[in-house]
Amino acid sequence: MKKRCFWVSNDPLYIEYHDNEWGVPVYEDDTLFEFLILETFQAGLSWITVLRKRENFRKAFDNFNYHKIAEYSEEKYEQLLQDPGIIRNKLKIKATITNAQAFIKVQKEFGSFSKYIWEFTEGKPIKNKFAKREEVPATTEISDTISKDLKKRGFKFVGSTVIYAHMQATGMVNDHTTDCFRYHEV
Repeated sequence: MKKRCFWVSNDPLYIEYHDNEWGVPVYEDDTLFEFLILETFQAGLSWITVLRKRENFRKAFDNFNYHKIAEYSEEKYEQLLQDPGIIRNKLKIKATITNAQAFIKVQKEFGSFSKYIWEFTEGKPIKNKFAKREEVPATTEISDTISKDLKKRGFKFVGSTVIYAHMQATGMVNDHTTDCFRYHEV
C-alpha cells in the first residue's frame, strides 16, 4: 500500500486529488485562478467539502473563466446565492468577482498571473522536507508577502493561510511529507 500525506483520508476523491494534483507545479493562469477561487471558498471549511462541490463550482462559475466572472451582473450574483451546489457565502461570491477583476489587472501588468505569482519563489518550487504533521506550517514569510501584495492589488479573502494553501496546491511549495510516495515525484 502506498504511503500518503497525513491529511489524506480513505475518500477516493481525496486520494485522486492528492495523487494527481496536489503539489504539482501549475503555471497556467486558468488553473491558478481556479485554485485561488477554490481556496477562497475553502477558508474556514474542510478541503474535502470544496472538492466534493468542485464540479458544481465549475458549472456555476462558467468553468472558472475569469473574463466572464469579472463581468458578472448583480442578477448573476443573486443567482449564485441561490445555487445549492456551491458554498453560498455572500462575501466569498463577491470576492470571486472582485478577484477575477484584480486577476486580469495583474495579467495586464505582468503578462500573466503565473509570471507574477511565481516570481515570489524565483520561478521554481520550494522543496520542503517535513516528516511530521506538526512541521507543516499554515503560513510562511513568503505567503505573508504574497497575501499583502494581493490585498494591495484589490484581491479579497487572500489571507496568508489561504495563500499558503494555494502555494501547496499549485506546487509552489512541495509539502508532501518525506514519507509520502509523491514527495520525490513532484
